[in-house]
Amino acid sequence: MHLKKELCDKIRSIYPEVGECGIDVTVDFDKAKNAWIVDLKKGKHQLTTHLEPQDVDACMEGKRCVSLGIQVAQLVENIKNA
Repeated sequence: MHLKKELCDKIRSIYPEVGECGIDVTVDFDKAKNAWIVDLKKGKHQLTTHLEPQDVDACMEGKRCVSLGIQVAQLVENIKNA
């Protein structure tokens, strides 16, 4: 699925620190929840959030990335402080 890689790349473009300093990001679509699952990991710490498909679509189309940005920013901050 191309959107999976594109979403991961988008997150990394918005938050350059993701993928650096030992922070890893993975994204997967959960059909049962009808949501994108974003996992951030640093060492033994891991945090997960769910993103609504319409929010991801809007961000990928360059319209707005507010929801995605807020969710990922909170994950990044929590990982940094872990």
